[in-house]
Amino acid sequence: MDARLIVRVQAEPFDPAAEMDALAKLHDDIGAVASFVGYCRSEGGRLAALELEHYPGMAEDEIERVVHEAVTRWPLSGVTVIHRYGVMRPGDGIVLVVTASTHRAAAFESVEFLMDYLKTRAPFWKKEHRADGSVGEWVEAKDLDDKAAERWQTRS
Repeated sequence: MDARLIVRVQAEPFDPAAEMDALAKLHDDIGAVASFVGYCRSEGGRLAALELEHYPGMAEDEIERVVHEAVTRWPLSGVTVIHRYGVMRPGDGIVLVVTASTHRAAAFESVEFLMDYLKTRAPFWKKEHRADGSVGEWVEAKDLDDKAAERWQTRS
């Protein structure tokens, strides 16, 4: 059975519960659905918003490429990746990753793999809008995120 793969890059909010439910109901042999939702945060009240930009077409292609890689690494029945762009306020969902499999280990590991990729290599750029009204610089990648992603380079 081929996996159902969905990749969307959109400005609109998403409904995590509906997306998880859709994967869980693909067929009766799904034993696990794992998910991750990344939210915009205020950084202790310092941020009013986070602006995300992407390269249309390239972002979707790159995410689809890594989703296909996840399906070759784990026995997945379905994958949904939704990444938003535009201006997000604290509490807004930015990214959703959902995977479905017959077993929980594959579901959990594949979500981590996909998020590590999205945090380090997906073609999105973030700019801070501060609570004091100023606009910050583009946000640099974090070394901790790069270190987390390194673990997948040696696994097959």
